[in-house]
Amino acid sequence: MKVLCFGDSNTYGYDPRSWLGERYAPDSRWVDLLAGKTGWEIQNHGSNGREIPRRPICIPADVELLILMLGTNDLLQGASPEAAAGRMEEFLTGLGFARDKILLITPPPLRFGEWVQEQSLIDASARLALLYRELAERLGIRFADAGPWGVALAYDGVHFTEQGHKAFAEGLYKEVFP
Repeated sequence: MKVLCFGDSNTYGYDPRSWLGERYAPDSRWVDLLAGKTGWEIQNHGSNGREIPRRPICIPADVELLILMLGTNDLLQGASPEAAAGRMEEFLTGLGFARDKILLITPPPLRFGEWVQEQSLIDASARLALLYRELAERLGIRFADAGPWGVALAYDGVHFTEQGHKAFAEGLYKEVFP
C-alpha cells in the first residue's frame, strides 16, 4: 500500500535535542516504524513548523491512504481550537481526494514544558481532539485520537521523544489494524 503522511515536525521526526532541525534516526521515527511494521511504502511529508495549509496540496494519484496530523502549530501561533478545526475542514474539503482514503489524527495533547507554559494551550489541544472527531464524522473520514496512546513528549511539551515515536507508531498500528 502506498501511503502519504502529511504533518508537522512530529511527522518529520524532529529531534528537539538538536538546534538545527535534525531528525531522529529512522529506527526512532513513527513514520518509519509504521512502514517497517506494515510493509507499506510510506512517503514522509512532515515539515517543521507546518500549520494547516490554506490551499490544497498535490497528492500523487497512486496514494492509497493519506495520514494527516496537523493543528499543534496553529494552536502555538494563537489559533483557537475552533479556528484550527475550521481551517482543517476547509483544507480537507478542498483536497479532491477520496474521503474514505483519509485518516485524520489528532496530535497528542500538549504538556507543560519550555514551549507550553499556559494551561490554556493544554486545554486547547484537548479540545481540538473533540472538534476533529466531530469533523471526521461529519465529512465521513477516518479518525484517530493519539491522546490515549501514551506518547511521551520532550522537555518542550510539544515534540515526541524517541519513546513517544514508538508509542505513537504502536497506537496508530492498533488503530489501523484493530
